[in-house]
Amino acid sequence: MDQRGFYRPDGGWVGDVIPWQEDGVFHLFYLHESRRTPKDGMPWHRVTTDDLVEFRETGPAIPSGGPAADDFNVYTGSIVVDDLGTHHAFYTGQNPKHLGADGKPLQLVLHASSGDGMQTWQSHPADTFGAPDGYESADWRDPFVFRDADAGLWRMLITARHVDGPERRRGVIAQYTSTDLVRWSLAEPFWDPRRYVAHECPEVFQWGDWWYLVYSEFSDAFTTRYRMARSLHGPWIVPEHDTLDGRAYYAAKSAERDGRHFFFGWIASREGESDDGAWQWAGTMSVLEAEQRGDGSLGFHPPRELRETFADPVGALPPGTTLTAPDGYAETLAHGTAPSSFRLVARLHTAPGTSECGVLLRASDDGDEGYRLRLEPRRGRLVFDRWPRRLTGGEQWQISGDVPHAIELERPAALGPGEHALDIIVDGDLCVATLDDEVVLSTRLYDRPSGRVGVFVGEGSAVVTEFTLLARSEPRSHTPGADRLVAATG
Repeated sequence: MDQRGFYRPDGGWVGDVIPWQEDGVFHLFYLHESRRTPKDGMPWHRVTTDDLVEFRETGPAIPSGGPAADDFNVYTGSIVVDDLGTHHAFYTGQNPKHLGADGKPLQLVLHASSGDGMQTWQSHPADTFGAPDGYESADWRDPFVFRDADAGLWRMLITARHVDGPERRRGVIAQYTSTDLVRWSLAEPFWDPRRYVAHECPEVFQWGDWWYLVYSEFSDAFTTRYRMARSLHGPWIVPEHDTLDGRAYYAAKSAERDGRHFFFGWIASREGESDDGAWQWAGTMSVLEAEQRGDGSLGFHPPRELRETFADPVGALPPGTTLTAPDGYAETLAHGTAPSSFRLVARLHTAPGTSECGVLLRASDDGDEGYRLRLEPRRGRLVFDRWPRRLTGGEQWQISGDVPHAIELERPAALGPGEHALDIIVDGDLCVATLDDEVVLSTRLYDRPSGRVGVFVGEGSAVVTEFTLLARSEPRSHTPGADRLVAATG
């Protein structure tokens, strides 16, 4: 399977990504999930890319410390480089056999350094520390270190929880400061909204006149969110639409190159590789690019490098195709079965008062079964749906008809009358849909591996101004190098 632009290692899955960009190359450290039983410890692995399309696997980076070590599981952290050119990794160590004061597996902050360009790492056990008084010892993870040039020091943000307060609202981003990356002093919390269970994988960065705080939460929703401020010290503003993607895309962290900001997260797999399977931790690496709007808020879409790997036209609907159903439903399907990997660009001009319209994916010949991405102007949202839905019994009415879409796959969007564009990348079981080049919804497509594409409208009318289906072009040739080029699988 050709999955340029995505990445999953052979025999494993991608967990949280720790991105670092240097000299034009993205070094993507990630938590390598094997899903073996019994657990064999989680290491950091690394892939590199300079084009966001081809990924080069370099193998283990920071290994598990072993069954008795504090870092049996090497969890999320960050990379920085000091003035002497030494790279430093700060990361989470956890061992299920080592319990904290709360009786749960202890989490610790660990430190390692590299003097050979991140090829090898030397651990520094003396620098290890856990949660101080007032914080839960079992939630002390994901250290994000960055240089505060104005203050002349380094700051470390840590996913943490208070020991008191309502159970699901104790989340806090703790903070330490240092001048030498060795001795750290506890500071006031960086962000303390008393809002979520935890704020995982936190990071901050500056872009122009704005600062951004990014974190992932699993309280109100399983998703990555962001906040914005004019100062590193806040106050932090909640944008109108504060999520990067939906339920399937998680733990995204960013890296910048040439003024472009990219987020590296993972699209979760489902148990049993089934549309009805529960979402799993870890999956396939997926990259989104952020665009900064005039008011400082962010829009997201796949990088153009990924889109450009689809260049071979294989189908279309003629511009001007009109679907009208003032009190009903209408659809039109393109001829032939779509390839297993494709990019679909659909532009629909919707009339005022239209209830719904959108795109069919992997549909049956009569359009009755398949996946659909539905624009709902009256509700101001993009949703993912499929038919048939889950059956709850043998009777005709015993279907999940009272669940009108995949409720965890819903994105708010401005959907006034006029033209709206859906740019959809399907690659095997992966689907990344972008509305108006700023609202992303990612998911998996397991149960229907093939079918037709088309458009539909319900209770209204829409004119197709573009509907182009593009297949993968042949990959460019590569010069053999020291690293093995990996064709990732989903």
